[in-house]
Amino acid sequence: MSLIAFLGAIELGFIYGLVALGIFISFRILDFPDLTVDGSFPLGAAVSASLIVADFNPFLATFIAIMAGCLAGFVTAWLNVKLKILHLLASILTMIALYSINLRIMGRPNIALITEETILTPFSDLANTFGISSYMIMPLVFLFMAILIKYALDWFLGSEIGLAMRATGANAKMARANGIYDGRMILLGMAMANGLVAFAGSVFAQSQGSADVTMGVGVIVIGLASVIGGEAILSPRTITKATIACILGSIVYWLAVSLALNADFIGLEAQDLKLVTAILVALALVLPGSRFTKFLRRGSKS
Repeated sequence: MSLIAFLGAIELGFIYGLVALGIFISFRILDFPDLTVDGSFPLGAAVSASLIVADFNPFLATFIAIMAGCLAGFVTAWLNVKLKILHLLASILTMIALYSINLRIMGRPNIALITEETILTPFSDLANTFGISSYMIMPLVFLFMAILIKYALDWFLGSEIGLAMRATGANAKMARANGIYDGRMILLGMAMANGLVAFAGSVFAQSQGSADVTMGVGVIVIGLASVIGGEAILSPRTITKATIACILGSIVYWLAVSLALNADFIGLEAQDLKLVTAILVALALVLPGSRFTKFLRRGSKS
């Protein structure tokens, strides 16, 4: 694997680590199976790209993209909480609707951002000033973003509202018995989760230089692979370790994908990405069980 491929995998690992954190909120904190992310990821890219080419400030465009993602997650939660639609079906309905909405926002299937100023432009200019290639400094930029959001999420989940949200996901009936408005917690949590995913989609589009309406296909699988894989590696028992595991799992996932696609002796090509993803997800699901089985065997022998 070349240095460029390695740093590119690290960069993607931090970006999709934000997706993993969003999925962690919905799947692990709220126990809400959410497929909206396949639509909110390109939504963030579509909104920010459309505004940037319309000469909006890129930071403002990114903020509006986050708000759009929050709205998408809110709609999914509203369909479930208020209209009593099954959570999985509610997320599928929102995801399908977002495909057409993203096309409406962009006005065409894709938008190029290569010549536009983005939130990453100052860092590229700084790298050029010091004679450093941008592909070497961008992983550090996304590392800072991931760490900042990780600690902000840790703080929130340790707050009173965050504890109420965790209680809702653990046992909604008990949460209601203790005076927690579980419906409001679901609305807030789903908005936060998809806002994070939309932010990841926005910075991904600005990093890659384009936004495409199909860029969200398979995001949920990548995010789940990151969450499950990170938990298999780190065995988190606290929120702090769990959020670290999400980012670590994303990095390991993209390193594994990059290694598989760049290893000539394996013979894989770019079109085999989905196959590699399926294999990695299967391994992430199997590893915790195998480790638990070994633990049981050791316990039975002692």
